[in-house]
Amino acid sequence: MPSNVLILGGTKDAREIAAVLVARGYDVTTSLAGVTQRPILPDGKVRTGGFGGAEGLRAYLVAEKISILIDATHPYAAQITRNASEAIQGLEIQHLRLERPAWFPREDEHWIVAKSTDDAVRLLPSGARVLLTIGRKEIAPFMARRDLTGVVRMIEMPRDPVPAHWVLVQERPPFAIAAEVSFMRAHAITHLVTKNAGSFETCAKLEAAHVLSIPVVMIRRPVKSGGVSFSEATEVPALLAAQNYICFSFSE
Repeated sequence: MPSNVLILGGTKDAREIAAVLVARGYDVTTSLAGVTQRPILPDGKVRTGGFGGAEGLRAYLVAEKISILIDATHPYAAQITRNASEAIQGLEIQHLRLERPAWFPREDEHWIVAKSTDDAVRLLPSGARVLLTIGRKEIAPFMARRDLTGVVRMIEMPRDPVPAHWVLVQERPPFAIAAEVSFMRAHAITHLVTKNAGSFETCAKLEAAHVLSIPVVMIRRPVKSGGVSFSEATEVPALLAAQNYICFSFSE
């Protein structure tokens, strides 16, 4: 019988993991939050929508006889990671967690590290023209500062209208470095605000900011824990084979 795998997904990494495990005969279900209207679907089965917190996730794990739980959510989806760690308490489930390598500035780059979104808003100088690439949920504090202008770029439409002194651009990555350089020049961007999503791949917007000597306000990642961490989809099969290393059984 194939092992039943639940991937907490919504990322490119999650799709890569699903493809690797489906090809090896695992019974894979990827869970998507449902916030993206036209998501790129992974191999295997897909479920959409929340679980109802840690208790709901636990009930799903038991009902579906899940033996492997892989948290491949975005580095900033901290609540989902906490729910996953809580949900497996008392269950014999292999628990893996994706930990993408973080981005770091080069010696000649100007990064301003922000502790939070609110801190990033505070750190921007008056008159800055910003390229804001943090998703749609936390843009309101930036929009509220009347002395800031710029471009807010995201995949989905924001809940609230974007003020007239900001430009809304709906685009899905990946982006090319040359295109990002041209984009920032065309919009006279003076500051890039983003989150440290991290990756082994080159980040086009960071490369473009480097080319143009544009300061980067980088919002720090939340600290995540639980499970066995890994950074690439290709690591997963070997980790799953190490049963005595990653199979957890907790007493309640």
